[in-house]
Amino acid sequence: MKTPFGKEFAGEAVLEFGDSDFMILKPGSFVRCAVTEDEIPLQDLRYWSAELQEAYRDGVASAERWQAVNEEPGR
Repeated sequence: MKTPFGKEFAGEAVLEFGDSDFMILKPGSFVRCAVTEDEIPLQDLRYWSAELQEAYRDGVASAERWQAVNEEPGR
């Protein structure tokens, strides 16, 4: 994968997710989706959970994870 950033942004990044933004703790060009494990280029990252500190590929993966976390026990 070609990165639009410099060489120091190669590989997987480590981020701290906030409610409306994120902070890069370890530079990289992508993060992994918590649901699908797909690589998400940082410039394409739009969905994450500040509460769970997870990134998601898209709205479908985000909703799937939310549902799994918030499912009532015993169902």
